[in-house]
Amino acid sequence: MIITKTPEEIELMRESALIVSKTLGMLAKELKPGVSTIALDRLAEEFIRDHGAVPGFLGLYDFPNSLCMSPNAQVVHGIPNQKPLEEGEIISIDCGALKNNYYGDHAYTFKVGEVSPEVDKLLEVTKASLYKGIDQFKAGNRVGDVGFAIQKYAEKHGYGVVRELVGHGIGQTMHEDPEMPNYGKRGRGKKFIEGMTVAIEPMVNLGTKDIKQLPDGWTILTSDLKPSAHFEHDVALVDGKPKLLSTFDYIHEALGIESDEEDPYRF
Repeated sequence: MIITKTPEEIELMRESALIVSKTLGMLAKELKPGVSTIALDRLAEEFIRDHGAVPGFLGLYDFPNSLCMSPNAQVVHGIPNQKPLEEGEIISIDCGALKNNYYGDHAYTFKVGEVSPEVDKLLEVTKASLYKGIDQFKAGNRVGDVGFAIQKYAEKHGYGVVRELVGHGIGQTMHEDPEMPNYGKRGRGKKFIEGMTVAIEPMVNLGTKDIKQLPDGWTILTSDLKPSAHFEHDVALVDGKPKLLSTFDYIHEALGIESDEEDPYRF
């Protein structure tokens, strides 16, 4: 069942999402070769709590940490550890925060120093595919329209789009209806209605779309061990159009990136 939100509830969700946005912006300044993912996880937990929220992932389904940190061939749900990050790696950082009984949840794949042109293009295309999907989250469209737009753009560049893991509705629980696959057929699936709030999150692999899980029960890898990228935004349907609850502005500011990609979807 799709749970629509009032304007007041959407504003509360936006507050939670922006705490995640600020957390990712803070981490962008700290992320460099030699830093361990567990150290970044501790910084994130402290930052989230200092902003009047609690980590959304910590203890959720018994997940042991505040961040999902997934480097290189890890797609999602990587567990922070003591291993230092290395020059040339990439890492998806997925973060959640709970405040006023509403969740925020979004993700960004970061470069650790300089990366290869091949990997740089993967990140660029995956991020662009996110906005291709967001653009289709509008009145009159359906779940399949978002998935089709993401899939078409990513596969046009020869990449594999993960099937087993999907975006989702979000609100007072982390995962609500509807599921939001990153593939699909236009005009299929549940219809979008005013007040819906969803997390759209393409997971795109440099090689095969196929994945496997590590024995830890969490970490998802690409089957061919080629790199994977993951970007995620929280989005509300307001006046029939997609409006971002989250933002990459804090990340862009920290990294010195100029971007107008979010402008069509701002409140």
